[in-house]
Parts: sequence; C-alpha cells; structure tokens
Amino acid sequence: MAMSTGPKSRTMADPNMTPMIDVLLVLLVIFILAQQVLQRSIDVQLPVDKEDPAEPGLPPIVLEVAAGGAMLLNKQFVQPSQLEAMLRQVYADRPDKLLFIKALKGVTYGEILSIMDVAKGSGVEVLGAMLPTAEEWAMARPGGF
Repeated sequence: MAMSTGPKSRTMADPNMTPMIDVLLVLLVIFILAQQVLQRSIDVQLPVDKEDPAEPGLPPIVLEVAAGGAMLLNKQFVQPSQLEAMLRQVYADRPDKLLFIKALKGVTYGEILSIMDVAKGSGVEVLGAMLPTAEEWAMARPGGF
C-alpha cells in the first residue's frame, strides 16, 4: 500500500501482487508434478510361492567368483575366456534364464559388472546375487578357491 504525506500528494504505484502469486502457484504445481515424474526406482523381482511344492524344479545355476578371476559354474571350474560359451550351452534348453552370482572375498565391483555383461550377452535374462556363507567367506583365498 502506498501512503502520501503532505499537501501535494502524487500518486504512487502499488505493486500488484496477484499476478506474482498466480505465477508462483503455477510454478509450485509444475515442480510438484515434475518431481513425481522424475522419481527413479529399481525393479525388483520377489520370489513367488509355488502352488505345488512337491513339483521338483530345475536346480539353480550358481556362478561363484573368487579374486583373481577364478570361477566355478555349479562347482565346475570355468576359464574366464570360456564363460560365455559355457553359459550359452547351459541355458540352451532351459526355460528359465536365471543366474545367481556369488562373489567371494577380494572380488571387485568392476569384475562382477563385466561378468554380468558376459552373462547378459549369452542369453541370461535374470541375474541374482547370493551371499557366501561364513565358512566360504573365511576360507576364500585371495588367489582363487
């Protein structure tokens, strides 16, 4: 509000707050809607209970990785250069393309990512992570199994 003091009063311009508040509210609504769109999430697949527990399924495929590049695919030693061919052979006639990766002590994140890339390239659709048992963790040697 403007106020004049004195006999010769000139008109003073009042700032009109209504358009500023309207713009502010519109921007607030836009930011609220944009925040909901920009939220990122991770897709997680939870296990589903089978209706018939007596039905035997295929055994899971587990790839154990030790430091230094040593790998065991279902307890069979695999050379890193032969991993893709071995995975293609294993998953050729399996309906579920699921691979569990178990990393032992000393394995870097980069090594696991490169193994995951090889697995995806060989036809594996779902990758799972397994934690090593306390005995496996304690017995893991830095150079291999």
